[in-house]
Amino acid sequence: MSVQVIEKSKRAPKPRENEPIHQIQTNGQRVFAVANYFLLTLAALACVLPFWYIVCLSFSSNGAVISGQVRFWPKEFTFEAYTYVMERPTFWNALVVTLQRIALGLPINLFLVICSAYPLSKASYRFHGRGVYVWYFFLTMLFNGGMIPTYLVVVQLGLLDSVWALVLPTSINVFNMLLLLSFFRQIPGDIEDAAFIDGAGHWRLLWQIYVPISVPVIATVTLFTLVQHWNSWFDGLIYMQPENYPLQTYLRSIIYNFDFSKLTPEEQARLAQMNVRSVKSAQMVMGAIPILAVYPFLQKYFVSGITLGSVKG
Repeated sequence: MSVQVIEKSKRAPKPRENEPIHQIQTNGQRVFAVANYFLLTLAALACVLPFWYIVCLSFSSNGAVISGQVRFWPKEFTFEAYTYVMERPTFWNALVVTLQRIALGLPINLFLVICSAYPLSKASYRFHGRGVYVWYFFLTMLFNGGMIPTYLVVVQLGLLDSVWALVLPTSINVFNMLLLLSFFRQIPGDIEDAAFIDGAGHWRLLWQIYVPISVPVIATVTLFTLVQHWNSWFDGLIYMQPENYPLQTYLRSIIYNFDFSKLTPEEQARLAQMNVRSVKSAQMVMGAIPILAVYPFLQKYFVSGITLGSVKG
């Protein structure tokens, strides 16, 4: 037995000078790392290249798009499509509706998620019936009332064709609540006991101690909520009139149901000199720019927020 151990130790790679032992990699680990990087690179290219192709279309001229010359670099570079889009009031109206939705929906979502996660993070002897409420929220992730009952509720409440129809039905996300709940349960109980001894109540404990400690996971939930509101299009399609569509619903409508008859004669004449694909591409790029600008500022909290929030206490 000792001879086999000695032979294995001889075959094992020896650490270099000043190199930590945990950084030593076997040949199998190196092959796995190379294959992993290769697959992740392919996945990244599969996500980035279609969007980059749309960007190239938006900056290319009508003749280049029609003749199929555009591949992965703009041909006959022009800003004509963007100029046309920025002069269209319908695009800006859809953007304003989406910004209103985010301005109302984001704080409401965060407030309700935080206020729901805090009591549910307490032990059962401190919050009797906690398990019942947790299961009640969890079951809503698996089952819901359905589209027609939800639509009828929105109609009966008089929310149809208003921004509140886009905000209130999705005002609390159970997945985000469970993420915060898991994070709150990791906060040491000594902090809570010390705060109660100093005279703090639950409300002060939540907003002055728990929330500042939970910045990474709250930033992650903020990112999830932003993306949810920004990318949502189906609720705008069923609850809003075409003139009040949010941005993503409007973009879908021009891609699938672009109606030239609703354009003025001046717009039709101008659009005839451009390529419709370039105009659609320009609108999609302009619709993606705001969320792409916000994402890098929250990305640094993303990994830590998910990792910390996923550890169960």
